[in-house]
Amino acid sequence: MSEPEREQEHQESARPAVSPPRTAPEEQPRAVPEEQPRAGLRRELPAEVPAPVPAPPEEDVVPEPAPPELTGRQRLMKGLWPPRVTRAQLIVALLLFGLGFGLAVQVASTSDTDSALRGARQEDLVRILDELDDRTERLEDERRGLEKQRDELENSSDQAEEARKQTIEKERQLGVLAGTVAAQGPGIMMTIEDPKGTVEADMLLDAVQELRAAGAEAIQVDGVRVVASTYLTDSDGAIAVDGNKITAPYRFKVIGKPQDLEPALNIPGGVVQTLEKEQATVTVERSSKIVVDALRAVKRPDYARSSSQ
Repeated sequence: MSEPEREQEHQESARPAVSPPRTAPEEQPRAVPEEQPRAGLRRELPAEVPAPVPAPPEEDVVPEPAPPELTGRQRLMKGLWPPRVTRAQLIVALLLFGLGFGLAVQVASTSDTDSALRGARQEDLVRILDELDDRTERLEDERRGLEKQRDELENSSDQAEEARKQTIEKERQLGVLAGTVAAQGPGIMMTIEDPKGTVEADMLLDAVQELRAAGAEAIQVDGVRVVASTYLTDSDGAIAVDGNKITAPYRFKVIGKPQDLEPALNIPGGVVQTLEKEQATVTVERSSKIVVDALRAVKRPDYARSSSQ
């Protein structure tokens, strides 16, 4: 083989068997279209399910102890505390508190009276009992007198004349009580000295009420007749009786049974003891004749009329 033929053969053997692909010019990258899911296949995988924890063997499970059963007292305390207060319960509690406070005040006042009686002397207690007996006897006498008047009216041959006499006597008695006529009879004279000016109207009013309770039939205080409508007030450092000013010493003229009137004023915790605590001096004198001559004008009622008319 000639030299040219050997070179040509050498070149052909050095040439690759497959020619390399031609390089395409550079192009802009294209968006890859999203692959559509195939029919009948899920697009996403299901969420992972945690593997179940194997339960311990039954012999390893320890049962929890049951709570202890409450006793009756524990259930009661649990129901009472903490308290659940409603409006109705609050109102009832306030009413009970007010009732208890009133009872406590009444018991305290009663205890004061009882302590005063316990501290009284024997002769004072005897005098108080005598006064109660006298009041009872006086009421019995009044009842017997009314029954006697009834019997006289029923048995009298001239009932009209007997009724007229009793009417006149009753009018005289009512005139004494109303202060329209003068009166005289046994009784007491009470004088109250007040050098410190501590005596007030309510103290004199207590004295009037105590005398009435003891059976006083007519009372006069410093020229003023005391009747059912009498009132006492404090007025500019003085005391006024039915609007009439009176000054110390205060003088009481009282018609009644002296054995009842004087002990009523001197009972423990009574009028005399109260006034003496105010540094006042009280003098009580019995008399067989007390004249009450202060009069009250007869006042005709504006609206009330006798039911017999």
